[in-house]
Amino acid sequence: MYNPGQSDSPPVRQKARSLDEANVRILEVLRDNGRISMAALAERVNLSRASVYNRVEQMTAAGIITGFSAKIDPELVDLGVCALVFVTVHPQSWHRFREGILQMPDVEYCCITTGEHDAMMLVRSLDIGGVHDFVTGVVAARPEVKSVVSVVVLDEVVRKPFVLPSDIPDRSRDSSRLGMTRFTTAGNGRDEMRV
Repeated sequence: MYNPGQSDSPPVRQKARSLDEANVRILEVLRDNGRISMAALAERVNLSRASVYNRVEQMTAAGIITGFSAKIDPELVDLGVCALVFVTVHPQSWHRFREGILQMPDVEYCCITTGEHDAMMLVRSLDIGGVHDFVTGVVAARPEVKSVVSVVVLDEVVRKPFVLPSDIPDRSRDSSRLGMTRFTTAGNGRDEMRV
């Protein structure tokens, strides 16, 4: 993760080499159980323990595996209210806005986006009042923020730690496209933002 104290610009990430089938199988198992032993992982993916250990170490060294962490149920730790906060930023304010986000502990996830809004944050709170206080008192109060739109999440239908290429079905033969998607290119400094 980018640490603003390290340098003036975020690190440039390079695309990893294509994963082979065995590495993808390893990642699929680790997605469901990051605490699995190497012996059990080796058995699940039908490889030797040494091979699995080496592959996990290589994927960690290459930056493919960025760490292991626990998953929690937000409701059971009293963070049952989730909201998406869409932010429009004044031009030329991107770096200050990005630095500000890194100082907001309420933000679970943030991304710079194309389209009508410039960024989207996922925030969690004890109650609706907490979301309101955060949106109006923290986000909207920042001088680089032009406008804020927030929506409360009613139900989190899918939440995965990550998606793999093997999860994506081949849709290239699907000729019956429904609807259209319009992409707006990044501008006014957003093209320089890397998360």
